[in-house]
Amino acid sequence: MPILYDYPRAPSPRRARILLAEKGIAHETRIVDLAANEHLSDTYRALNPGLTVPALALEDGTVLTDNAGIAAWAEAYKPEPPLFGTSPTDKAEIASWNSKAEGECLMAIAEAMRNTAPAMKDRALPGPVNYAQIPELAERGKARLMHFLDKLDAHLADRDYLAASGFSIADITCGVAVDFSRVLRIDPGEGRPNVAAWRARLAARPSWSL
Repeated sequence: MPILYDYPRAPSPRRARILLAEKGIAHETRIVDLAANEHLSDTYRALNPGLTVPALALEDGTVLTDNAGIAAWAEAYKPEPPLFGTSPTDKAEIASWNSKAEGECLMAIAEAMRNTAPAMKDRALPGPVNYAQIPELAERGKARLMHFLDKLDAHLADRDYLAASGFSIADITCGVAVDFSRVLRIDPGEGRPNVAAWRARLAARPSWSL
């Protein structure tokens, strides 16, 4: 059975939890306590030199060390339900919005949080190399997030989900990112009724409580 290396409070492993639940892929879970710096230990470094969560250790010894790899494996391992689309156009639209959600939303939030949080002093970027905080980037991150949320609200005006004809990996990535905006004390649904309705649809899915 695969083993998911997880941390409940972080958005990136939450994406993997939701994905595996939506796919119905059974797995064990091992918690890596980021607050206690367990991800910086020699033991975890041997498993994932990138020092990030999630990581998914497969039964054949392969270790997938990021969400992109985990999602690609899960889609190939268990194609139903399809979360990356079925037609060429749907696949393209889902991939595009998944990329937007990562780059314009999740990374914007991370930019704002990691460049101001005292606990992340000299850890402005995840991984094995320490980087100093740049406070100016935090302001840019917040501005980028607000712009994305407004764009998202307009996009959701005439659809239930982000891309193609139904729930997809793009909704997982974007939904988790939007939920994580709470760390910046931002209510993403305030003044954005379409975002609020979409978040309610996501919250109704059993996987979303994981």
